[in-house]
Amino acid sequence: MGEILPISAGILVGLICWRIASVRLRTAALVVLSVLFGALASLVNGELALSWGFLLIDIPLVFLVAVGTSLLVSRLVSARQAARR
Repeated sequence: MGEILPISAGILVGLICWRIASVRLRTAALVVLSVLFGALASLVNGELALSWGFLLIDIPLVFLVAVGTSLLVSRLVSARQAARR
């Protein structure tokens, strides 16, 4: 139940970064936002009070969900555009 916040943050980051056209800027935004939202998720969940090691779980989780969301949205948009033709 404690991983809902990092997963939700990853979806949000993926949706934000999907709109960025430049690949370099999108990659940089994914990394920076994943670190920020992962640290924020650890802080809000109270995990940082126990150990800083939780950052090593939450940051990659946010990043992987963000990348997956971005790829999924790109495929859905491409499929929808192909169906309209």
